[in-house]
Amino acid sequence: MAKRLIPSLNRVLVEKLVQPKKSAGGILLPETTKQLNSAKVVAVGPGERDRDGKLIPVSFKEGDAVLLPEYGGTEVKLAEKEYLLFREHDILGRLEE
Repeated sequence: MAKRLIPSLNRVLVEKLVQPKKSAGGILLPETTKQLNSAKVVAVGPGERDRDGKLIPVSFKEGDAVLLPEYGGTEVKLAEKEYLLFREHDILGRLEE
């Protein structure tokens, strides 16, 4: 079993962030609450090459919080954890605080 997956080309491996089921005040939040589809970047590929053969690096780095589309990505299961694999251009953006 592989211990680490290194994405190829411009792919990004992310782990979905689990939203809390309780608020800071201890109030239980309903399952139907509309929340951001966010994830943490776990690994990134080296990037892809342009027509001249120059490497275009991926614009995300490990540890970034990103916004994902509602559907898409490839599910990957490693060491009992579930991850999603996206192409860089499928990720909607970076989340900053």
